[in-house]
Amino acid sequence: MADTTQIPFHRPTISNLEREYLLESLQSGRISGDGPFTKRCTAWLQAELQVANVVLTHSCTAALEMAALLCDLGPGDEVIMPSYTFVSTANAVALRGATPVFIEIRADTLNVDESKIEAAITPKTKAISVVHYAGVAAEMDTILAIAKRHGLRVIEDAAQGLMATYKGRALGTLGDFGALSFHETKNVVSGEGGALISRDTEPAARAEIIREKGTNRSQFFRGQVDKYTWVDLGSSYLPSDILAALLLAQLERSKEITLSRMAIWNFYQAEFAALDSKDIRRPTIPKECGHNAHIYQLITRSLDERTKLIEFLKSRGIQAPFHYVPLHTSPGGRRFGRTHGDLKQTVDISERLVRLPLFSNLDSKEIVTEAVLSFFAKR
Repeated sequence: MADTTQIPFHRPTISNLEREYLLESLQSGRISGDGPFTKRCTAWLQAELQVANVVLTHSCTAALEMAALLCDLGPGDEVIMPSYTFVSTANAVALRGATPVFIEIRADTLNVDESKIEAAITPKTKAISVVHYAGVAAEMDTILAIAKRHGLRVIEDAAQGLMATYKGRALGTLGDFGALSFHETKNVVSGEGGALISRDTEPAARAEIIREKGTNRSQFFRGQVDKYTWVDLGSSYLPSDILAALLLAQLERSKEITLSRMAIWNFYQAEFAALDSKDIRRPTIPKECGHNAHIYQLITRSLDERTKLIEFLKSRGIQAPFHYVPLHTSPGGRRFGRTHGDLKQTVDISERLVRLPLFSNLDSKEIVTEAVLSFFAKR
């Protein structure tokens, strides 16, 4: 059957700069990890995020796995996190033999409900994993205060958070560790890719070893040791310099990309204000959050209504997916995790949320709004 999609959910925006850098990388003969483009991306992120300790990885998943290693997670340890997240948030913990502890989300931002964290803490709790859904920050002041009181690490899953802030500070830089994503579906992309941010110097030095298969290879190439060898647990977490070449162009264009996405997000938000009277929920952005227009979601009144909306949009050639199946309801979540509370709100929202097309060169946003409004006009 032919694909009738006219407006996809997502499409990366590629310019001549990406092509120029890719060709430069290919012609350089230096395309493996930690090459010149990797270093330029790292420098850009350090300057933009105002942090000293950043390493590129081949995915945000890899960055989260590195954070779990840096937290020395192991069997018997627990990490508190929202159930409404991608599997990588929990997998990084479970791979170390530790237990993800799933708690409720807030109804407004869909981030972890900070008021539920303290009750979930046990003597086994070692960290809190925070997810900034849609590039909208979780309530970090409260979460960091809880972590400090209980001596816990904070891992920020900021996969969706590049170019977003909390009280003026970049997401991923507020906790002990932050993980960014440059996957194809994100605002700034390299196909696959990520970065790990470390707040302190000591874990940052260890992170460099972990991503080089547990060796001090980077120190060797800097002339700090006369040979390199295995010194810690690790894996191959470096991205190819070809991907870094693509990423550098995207990073250099990130403000342009964000402005374009924000214009579309704002257009949606204004057009769909009419749906408030029908109890269809639009995104909520707290005043302390500077978001990055990563996702535009609507929350319908029922699962049936969402299903019919998705089918209606599909009939118009518009791709509009829903998002996560709550991890605590999944086979893996039941096997490897533990649930604190009933998480009714997580399940309810997950069954009603739908995401609309949003990418920086979307030139048919009017078609999307017309279709959505016409659907609800009949209901």
